[in-house]
Amino acid sequence: MTAPGTDFPGLGTGLAILRDGKLLLYKRIKAPEAGYWNIVGGKVDHMEPAASAARREAEEETGLLIGSIDTLCTTEQIIAADHQHWVSIIYACTDFSGEPRLVEPDKLSDFGWFGRNDLPSPLSAFANAAIAELGADVFR
Repeated sequence: MTAPGTDFPGLGTGLAILRDGKLLLYKRIKAPEAGYWNIVGGKVDHMEPAASAARREAEEETGLLIGSIDTLCTTEQIIAADHQHWVSIIYACTDFSGEPRLVEPDKLSDFGWFGRNDLPSPLSAFANAAIAELGADVFR
């Protein structure tokens, strides 16, 4: 059986969720980049629009109800240490309801809201790509 991301490039999606100028980040347990802080997201399923996948993954991982989202950037990550290759469409969101929580403790170990000057370490390649694109008007 072949798997996206390891046997061929995978199509992923991520969502940069922002509130009061801070970015929601979760700490990953599994590869790629286990132990790194990341935006929420995951694999796009066959015949699933990437924006729908971003919303679905974010809701599954955070427990939030996601409203409108906007395209932020596209990124390609080749993570040699994990033998992973992903092309991802990353979105941004300030329209959501609820409070984040650890819904998938087998995948994520911790979370928090972080400003541009108090980011945790290490940051995943996907989080770094999103942060580079976020404007100071939404991420301070």
